This record gives sequence, structure tokens and C-alpha cells, in this order.
Amino acid sequence: MDDETTTPVTVIGLGLMGQALAGAFLKAGHPTTVWNRTAGKADRLVAGGARSVPTVGEAIGPGHLTVICLTDYRAVHEVLGASDVELSGTTLINLSSGDSGQARETARWAQARGARYLDGAVMAIPSAIGTPDAVILQSGARPDFDAHEPALGALGTVTYLGADHGLASLYDAAGLTMMWSVLNAWLQGTALLRTAGVDAGTYAPFARHIAAGVADWLPGYAEQIDRGSFPAEVSTLETDARAMAHLIEESEAVGVNAELPRLIKAMADRAIAAGHGKEQYPVLIEEFGRPGAR
Repeated sequence: MDDETTTPVTVIGLGLMGQALAGAFLKAGHPTTVWNRTAGKADRLVAGGARSVPTVGEAIGPGHLTVICLTDYRAVHEVLGASDVELSGTTLINLSSGDSGQARETARWAQARGARYLDGAVMAIPSAIGTPDAVILQSGARPDFDAHEPALGALGTVTYLGADHGLASLYDAAGLTMMWSVLNAWLQGTALLRTAGVDAGTYAPFARHIAAGVADWLPGYAEQIDRGSFPAEVSTLETDARAMAHLIEESEAVGVNAELPRLIKAMADRAIAAGHGKEQYPVLIEEFGRPGAR
């Protein structure tokens, strides 16, 4: 296993996140090499002790931990596929944005060139990098992860998900849907209450309490999904659908957009029509698990 504070690290890509990643490695004492198409973005890091090099080929070396933070997987292939780049013997950790299929294909592409490859996702904003609040997801071969886990710890809370290189991307997408769904629900409620003169700051503590309570349901609901059995222990889907109809009616009555609750009710209506009306809400997993109309 590499020493926690002496592992040579290369960071490819110095956008806001890439700069934060390189800065965290430097702060933890790792010899850090950086590369970016626009070399000037490395100035602050160089002033802090980083080494900036003019080519990717010079940045990547055998035994190095190479962290890639580019716009997308296309950019990864373009940058690392250059004729002067030798990947053999290095470990690539790709934190660029993409989907699970691209992650798996890129893993095969990198391994065919002699590199070890881990795919990852950063569940944090740049300012959180280097703190426990930054969650760094990793997927790929366990030995490759274990070899560099101490060094990766400089970035935040590192979580290994499994050998499937696509898992980090899938978890990233699943996390985003949680984030946007909670925020969208809060915005819907805020829009409703604003029609009665209640401001967002007044509603936010109540909304937070409701969100935390719903989060407590998840382990039990997960058991139902994993068993494939949805007994109505709290309420039936038919009862929930009537509440959805009420939300739609209230939204329309006060002049608030009802597209979001209408979408969810349409899914519930399909599940009820398929005979699931007497089961509990998680039975909607069957609707979420199939492709929608395009």
C-alpha cells in the first residue's frame, strides 16, 4: 500500500473542481504534478508547491496516482489517447462526468493500455474538498482501490462501491435524483404557501422536518422493494393517489404549477390500473423501473 503522504499524484484538468482536488493533495503533503490545457490555471497551485508540466505525457508516470477531472469522457479519451501518453504502470482515477456505460468502456480502454483504472464521482462542491463533507465515490478492482485509499483520503470521505466500474456513475445519478426531488418538492410547497403570504424562510424548517421524517421511512420501504412484497402498513397507493389529486387541485386553485404532482399521479394511476392499488407506495418502483414514453 502506498504511503499516505508520499504518493506522487498527478491531476489532469484544472477547472474549479480539479484545482480543489490538487490543492487538497498538496495540503496533505503529496508531491503533486498538474496539467491543464490553459497552463495559467496552474499558477496558484504552483505557488503552493505543485509542479506544472506542458504535456500530459510528462505529467503521467509509472507508479503515479493520476486523477482525471475533465469535462466528459470524450475529453478523457482525447487527452489520454495522445501519441506521447504512456499509461502503462499508472493508476487512473477518473472523476469526469459521464454515465455508467462510458465508465465501463473507458475502464476497458485504459486497461488495454496497461493502466489500472478506477472510476469515481465527487459528491461535493469544490470548497468542501479536503473535508469529511466531501464524499468521493469509487468503483473498480478492490486491490487498485486499496492501494491508493490512504492518498484518496486527502480529498474527503472515500467510499468504495464495488468492482463494477459503472457503479460510481450510477450512484452519482441516484444522488442527483434525490437532491433534485427534495428541492423540487420544497419549491412546490414554497410556491403554494407564497400564495398566502408565507415566505420561504418561514416554511423551510417545517419542510426540513417533513423531509427528515420521510427519510426515516426508507430502510423499511427498501426491505419491501428487495422482497418484492408491498403490504399496506401505512396507507394504500389508492389513498396516496387521492392525496395527490388534492395537491393538484390545491395547486391549480391558487394558480401554482401542477405539472410535477400530475406526473407522479399519472404513474400512480398506471400502477393502480395494473392492480396495485391496495399495496403500499414503494410498489411504484415498477413504474420507475421501466422506460417512459419518449
